[in-house]
Amino acid sequence: MEFPVTKPLLSRLLPLAAALVLAGCAAALPPLPAATDTPPQFKEQRDPARWTVAPAAEAQPRGEWWKAFGDPVLDDLVARADAHNTDVAQAGARLAQARALLRGAQADRAPQIGVGAQAARNAGAATTGGPAPATLLQTGVNLSYELDLFGRLARAQDAAALDAQQREALLQSTRLLVQAELAQTYLALRATDTERALVQDTARAYGDTLRLTQRRFEAGDVAELDVIRIQTDLAATEAEAFALERQRSALENALAVLVGAPASGFTLPTRTADNTARELPVIPAGVPASVLARRPDVAAAQAQLLAAQARVGVAQTAWFPSVSLTAAAGFASPELGDLFKWSARAWGVGALLAVPLFDGGRRDAGVQSAQAQFDASAAQYRGQVLNALREVEDQLAALRLLDEQAQAQGRAVNAAQRASAIAETRYRNGLVSQLELLDARRNELANRRQAQRVAATQQQATVQLIRALGGGWEVAAR
Repeated sequence: MEFPVTKPLLSRLLPLAAALVLAGCAAALPPLPAATDTPPQFKEQRDPARWTVAPAAEAQPRGEWWKAFGDPVLDDLVARADAHNTDVAQAGARLAQARALLRGAQADRAPQIGVGAQAARNAGAATTGGPAPATLLQTGVNLSYELDLFGRLARAQDAAALDAQQREALLQSTRLLVQAELAQTYLALRATDTERALVQDTARAYGDTLRLTQRRFEAGDVAELDVIRIQTDLAATEAEAFALERQRSALENALAVLVGAPASGFTLPTRTADNTARELPVIPAGVPASVLARRPDVAAAQAQLLAAQARVGVAQTAWFPSVSLTAAAGFASPELGDLFKWSARAWGVGALLAVPLFDGGRRDAGVQSAQAQFDASAAQYRGQVLNALREVEDQLAALRLLDEQAQAQGRAVNAAQRASAIAETRYRNGLVSQLELLDARRNELANRRQAQRVAATQQQATVQLIRALGGGWEVAAR
């Protein structure tokens, strides 16, 4: 049987057809930005034997990289920070929130079922002779389901899933940042302990020299100026020891915050170590493409970009009509005693079609807003990639130059120690003045402290490189 298309029917179908045409024009998702070209290797990888290749994160477990430093105290602090650090706790809560929102988006695609009851009493106007007051009692089950014909709900679920992936990557990135900051702070504290011990040893040596010089001054062998010079050096060295003590206190309090403990009840015993003699762990530099796959912040930026792309699709589907199916089954009766009788049963099914026609530009503004957010996410992702490559190059260059600086500083320390020993022998034999001996000792102290600082900077740069590479590999022995 054929139904003629009359003018009134055609006039009703034209808005629907126009909406579908507009929706079809708006359905194309924006293309993802072109991938950043990565070189085959970092420019600082000049010596292939020095660096190993790190596999991508998907093929490599997130190992306990801080154990490469071989310090049980550091291992314990990292474990405490992972359990109690406030930044990690916040990132974990945001991940839980994103997962809950994902479950909400998944629930929007499922049928909605509810149970309800209603009691109503209706009456007509007395002056118009309306019907007598009547009571209607209803109870039943309601079901509704939105047909996702144009993918709005599916894209919203995809965007929520990508948000959860982003939060998971940000949680991993936060853990890595906290671990790196904690390791740097702890290594700086141990370097301060070592430097402070060196300064204290120097102060004791100056004290011994001062007592000897005072006896010689009392015997008339040296001038008072020699005593004053040693007193000056001793006081300046003691002042440096107090400054290092203050620095250590600040580092200890910073560690307390990182592990989630009150600074008032957190202490670490003083411990010295010869950092200049300890070998740094071998860091697998890898290749730029592998680094980008390992960095959790880059993964988070990528997930954010894909979520923004999906939300452009969600905004575009606002031009499409929405179709919902409804069903209800239950009982209706004017008397409570008859409500659940079989004769009082009632049911109904229905379908609702909603076609947007005019909204003053709201949907178009929503699409433009989603597109702008996508463009911002694309720029942020590219910036994250470029920054990741720069950070690795910075630390590779720093470690290479620090290694050369440490070797040169080691030669300076050896020469200064030899010069100090010769000056002391010559001074005891009366061949040089006490001023020359003090100059030799000051030079030795300055070079030894500089060597200690270079070694501490090497450790800091090593941790920074680990963070720049995304962390987590099996430490290779050399």
